[in-house]
Amino acid sequence: MPLVEVTLVEGRGPEQLRTLISRLTAAVVESLDAPKDDVRIIVREVAAANWAAGDVTIAERRA
Repeated sequence: MPLVEVTLVEGRGPEQLRTLISRLTAAVVESLDAPKDDVRIIVREVAAANWAAGDVTIAERRA
């Protein structure tokens, strides 16, 4: 059972996330010849204030 986990900064709409899930599922099915019903996708959304690189949060970069 393939499992794909994706972590993103929050802010994308439901349609974008749905498209991401569909395309990731299709990629796993095609790449691994896995049954579609066996593919699991987890999308985690993180607040911009809780994600940092180089000691600067994404929220700070956007400000």
